[in-house]
Amino acid sequence: MADNVKTVAVKGWAWDIATDIYFPPGFDESKTYPTIISAHPTGSCKAQTSGNIYGTALAEAGFVVAAFDASFQGDSGGDPRAVEDPGFRTSDFSFVIDYLVTLPFVDADNIGVLAICGGAGYAVAATKIDRRIKALGTVVGSNVGRLMREGFSEYNPMGMLEAIAAQRTAEARGQAQVINDLLPPSVEVAKQAGVADIDVLEATDYYKTDRGQAPGGKTSFNFGRQAALADWDAYDRVEVFLTQPLCVVIGDKPGAFASQRLSMELYGRAASKDKQLVVVEGASHYDLYDQPGPTGEALASLVPFFGKHLS
Repeated sequence: MADNVKTVAVKGWAWDIATDIYFPPGFDESKTYPTIISAHPTGSCKAQTSGNIYGTALAEAGFVVAAFDASFQGDSGGDPRAVEDPGFRTSDFSFVIDYLVTLPFVDADNIGVLAICGGAGYAVAATKIDRRIKALGTVVGSNVGRLMREGFSEYNPMGMLEAIAAQRTAEARGQAQVINDLLPPSVEVAKQAGVADIDVLEATDYYKTDRGQAPGGKTSFNFGRQAALADWDAYDRVEVFLTQPLCVVIGDKPGAFASQRLSMELYGRAASKDKQLVVVEGASHYDLYDQPGPTGEALASLVPFFGKHLS
């Protein structure tokens, strides 16, 4: 790990939330810094795009950055593993803020959030209710609850809930948990199976190769614990509660994970008086995870956005 990054254990519900703190060049502990929480995508971890790409770049731009692993995932605690629960995922942000405001070098009045893909939906939910978050930036933001009712359940959420209920009963009677990998094992296998969607293919390339693969980024769901997502919507009442400044970044290549459609919906519905939509031309969902050109364009908007609103 780089010299400007420190891993800390943030107290969550009954377990620790593993968090990497990125420090800006020339960091001086006697000063205070605007601080950004960087949240990883669904099934990802802090070692991937939220930390190594956006966390590093935002720290270089002068911010303290906290990239954390969601509860039940990565290096964070919580059991059973691979749980994707919107209540816990939303609460994680507030626990990280609870920790940050105890640090003398964190400007507690200037804390923002940057979140990628599914993490952006949880960030929206957190920003609506935690007024300590002063500005929100999303990159290819998605709404996992909506996707669960749509493609993730094959547009049959009630059938999915029936299957989850049966799985919970089986587990209570001693059977093993079911951990579903969200992606094919390789791009080649995906293509052989007839998969042609750009998001699925590029996600597989990112998560299943050295490009983005990390031990904590399992791209898995604990099937018996995903029922809460079916009844959850990150954008519930954003017209009322999401009043903080908002910067929404998307690519112009649509795919199955619907970040273009869902991010534009968020931009249109949010109550924020100061909001901007940034469309990176020629970029796909996963280009905005780690490709220098697209991520550079995203940061060219995000850095001044946070600089304006966290000062």
